[in-house]
Amino acid sequence: MNLLAVDPLVRPSGVLYAWAFDPVVVVALLVAAWAFGYGVRRLWIRGRGRGVGPAQVAAFFFGLVVLATALVSPVAALGHTLFAAHMVQHLILVLVAAPLLSFGAPFLPCSLALPRTWRRDLHALGRTSGAAAAWAVLTGPLLVWILHVGALWVWHLPMLYEAALRNPLLHVIEHLSFFITALLFWALIIPFGRRRMPYPARLGYVFVTALQSGGLGAILTFASVPLYSVHAAGARAWGLSALQDQQLAGVIMWIPAGVVYLASMSLLFIRWMRSMDASAAETDGRSAALLTAGRRP
Repeated sequence: MNLLAVDPLVRPSGVLYAWAFDPVVVVALLVAAWAFGYGVRRLWIRGRGRGVGPAQVAAFFFGLVVLATALVSPVAALGHTLFAAHMVQHLILVLVAAPLLSFGAPFLPCSLALPRTWRRDLHALGRTSGAAAAWAVLTGPLLVWILHVGALWVWHLPMLYEAALRNPLLHVIEHLSFFITALLFWALIIPFGRRRMPYPARLGYVFVTALQSGGLGAILTFASVPLYSVHAAGARAWGLSALQDQQLAGVIMWIPAGVVYLASMSLLFIRWMRSMDASAAETDGRSAALLTAGRRP
């Protein structure tokens, strides 16, 4: 994702050297790492694990590494050459980096890196009824799902997809729309704090999203003609036809992405069963305590 110019064609002989060191991206990643680390240090002064746990800290920093892989490593440059590589880049952003960063719960630690006056102003703004209502609407499950799935389908329309590859600024907007809507999506699936969707709702939420991703992947896989001409030269450089490159991209969106969604649903189901067992045990304990109290003279 280069803000300055579209990366040149990457050939097999030069793929290991095709790093995309966009200064804006590199600085943003470093600032995010510093802000989160600074905030965690302040939180943990009163005890390790305060505010965010060690697992969340590890997830956030690993998420930044994964994000750098998608935006800085040869994956980013190769994405301008091969449709399949571009699909890998998008899936890394949406299905790996976004859930890791969401699980890391970065808002509180990163806010502590802001000047005190900024924090006070943000806190005051957040307490206004208008801001609270706007935030509730923007992060509502239905709107988040529509935006997330909408970004997936809209940016894979051939005209918009090719325009994004040819226009660096539009390409940045494309990636931001994928990434930001994915962060909001996974924040609903992996909630922290008091706001939680019931487990059945979260399972359904992931399932219908997986259907959209799998549906688009199937269309790309079984299309009889190439839908995108922008990768034709790049595919030839790698010994592929444009249709083969597109089919490979479709399989990547269909199968590996489906595995991630299936794993997410499996984890949610396991946690749901455990929460039901815990609730049942708590209810049994209370009932036993009441019976014991009732038998006392």
